[in-house]
Formats: sequence, C-alpha cells, structure tokens
Amino acid sequence: MRHFILSALSAVCALTGLAAAASAAPAYFIQDNDYLGPGGSDIQSIIPLLNRPGVELLGATVTMGDDWENAESAHIRRFLEIAHQTQVPVADGATLPLVNSVAATRLREQQFGIVPWKGAWGGTGSIAHVPATQPPLGDMPDGRPHLAADPLPAALFLIRAVHAHPHQVTIVATGPLTNLALAIRLDPTFAETARQLVFMGGLLDSSMMSVTGNANYASDFNMITDPEAAHITLTAPWPSITCVGNVSNDIMMTHDLMDRIDSHHTPVTDYLKRFYAALPLWDELTSAIAVDPTLVTKSVTAYMDIDTRDGMDYGHAHVWPDSTAPKGMGLRKVKIVQSVDTTRFLNAFVTQAQNVMGTH
Repeated sequence: MRHFILSALSAVCALTGLAAAASAAPAYFIQDNDYLGPGGSDIQSIIPLLNRPGVELLGATVTMGDDWENAESAHIRRFLEIAHQTQVPVADGATLPLVNSVAATRLREQQFGIVPWKGAWGGTGSIAHVPATQPPLGDMPDGRPHLAADPLPAALFLIRAVHAHPHQVTIVATGPLTNLALAIRLDPTFAETARQLVFMGGLLDSSMMSVTGNANYASDFNMITDPEAAHITLTAPWPSITCVGNVSNDIMMTHDLMDRIDSHHTPVTDYLKRFYAALPLWDELTSAIAVDPTLVTKSVTAYMDIDTRDGMDYGHAHVWPDSTAPKGMGLRKVKIVQSVDTTRFLNAFVTQAQNVMGTH
C-alpha cells in the first residue's frame, strides 16, 4: 500500500510539474510596424515587448508608412543593436500599399483636401515632388546597423511564425496593415491560426477631432495609407481583434516623462533622450495593451470596417451595432478600447524603458 501511495504521489507531482511548465509557457508576439526613427512612438513601441517575464517577441516586421520601408528597417535594427536585443529578427516588408499610390494621394488632396500627415510621402509638407517608389537609404543620425534583416519577406515570416505556434501568437499591428493583408492573401488560414490581432488605428468621429484638436492626430494615418489592406485584415477570421484608436491620442510623451525615463542612464535611455519627440504614445500603448489587457478600463464591442471607396471617406473607419451591421460582408466584431489605466501604463513604461537592455 505504501508503495502504491508513493507511486501515486509521484504521478501527481509529475502531472503538476507538467501543468506548471505548460502554464509557464511564454506568450508569443510579433510586432508589425512602420518604424519611423530615430526615436519617437514607432521605435519606442517595441519597448513593452522586450525583457518582459513570460513574453517572447518572435520578431519585428516592417511596412512602409511613416517613412519608407528601408529607412524604417534600418532604424529598428539599429535600436535593437543599441538595446543589445539582436536576437529579435527583423523582416522587411511592403514598400508600397496594395492599391494606394503617391499619384492617387496627390490627386485626392486636390479633390478632397490636404492629408495632414503623409508619412513617407511628404510628412506634414507637400507631396508634390515625392518619388513614386522607395528611394535609396539616406543619412541616419543614429548610425547604420550591422544587424542584417531576416532573409524571409515579412508576410512569409508572419505565416511561418504563426504556424510554428498555432493559436499562440498575438500580432501587434501599429502601422498600415499591408503585410498582414499580404499574409492573409497568401495563406487563408493565417488569421485564424493566430491568437489575436491588436492594432493601432480605427479612429472614430475624427472629423470633429480634426477641428477641435490636432488634425494630424485625427487623420487615422495607418488606415488611410492602405485602406484595402485594412479592409482585408479586419474582415479576416481572427479569433479576436482589439482596436486601440481614439484613446491612444490622450497620452503624451512629455519632457517630465522623458526625465523620469532618463533618471536611470543606459544606452537606451540616452538614445530616447537624444531623439525625444513630443507625440502621443500611440504605438507604445497598443503594445502594452497587447501584453497586459487589464490596462483597459472601458471598451465597447462593435462591427468595424474601413471604407475603400474613392472619395473623402477613403480609409475612414465605420462601426455598427448588431442590429444595423451589413450582412454577408464578412464583418468581424472588434473590441474598441475607450479608456485605460494611464498611471499604471506610464509607470510600467518608465520601468520597461529603463530595463530594456539585453545581454546579446
């Protein structure tokens, strides 16, 4: 009997150990972004995904948007070098939207008014002399990286990673959704094989926001740059979708916040201080919510799609309740974040920025 009891206890302990090991398995993430740099919201957005217990960043995939793709790739690879996080692969992706173009945007501005932020296609200035395709890489004040990009294109990198960890990978999309749309078109099972999509964009009631606030912050750049990709992505069969839109305009990078980060000197905090940008923490908040959804204090669920018709609403988000949502259009329900625990988010971001240095 004693032998039987000991054997049973051993079996229970073994099972408990297996369960503990399973529960300790890391949460997998890929960040897809238009890494305008050096510094600023795009580069800083990777900080909540690094050196975090239980979090494994499988890679960063790069898409054209706030800057041309080749410059963005170089800036994020350089940041990973500075942070000693060179184990994170960077996969180069789309250099242009699926359909939208410089010429079409130039014409659209003549017809429907100025786009306040055009990213690679002129920033806050003119689009008049912007080239139609990606130019060679220019000067880099942060220095050119030695870390090479992954040999796989971003869309294939995303597909491979999701199938390597079925139903475990969160895609954090904080730029135009071109790479995700390409992955969906290449592999119809891609979205349903992921764990979830958390994206920055989908601003609502932005017309009034552009009048009463900063028109740049209300432009929903990630959606209007590639509306067709946004439509393809948001109508794909993700297990769940979280939209970090309007709420992301409400939390700013300030000098006081940067001083808090820089109170503990590392190569990363020195870099952040040097390239300080007084912008909303758009992408940083999106990454933080993806890792810790308990930061969300209020949300609403609705059907969402992006307008792809030519006109003044091109790239604008629309939402519907169950009762009025279009039928047979493949629309998906989206969790729209309305408020967050700002204090906890900022405190955590300061700590993460100060402790992001790796050992690689």
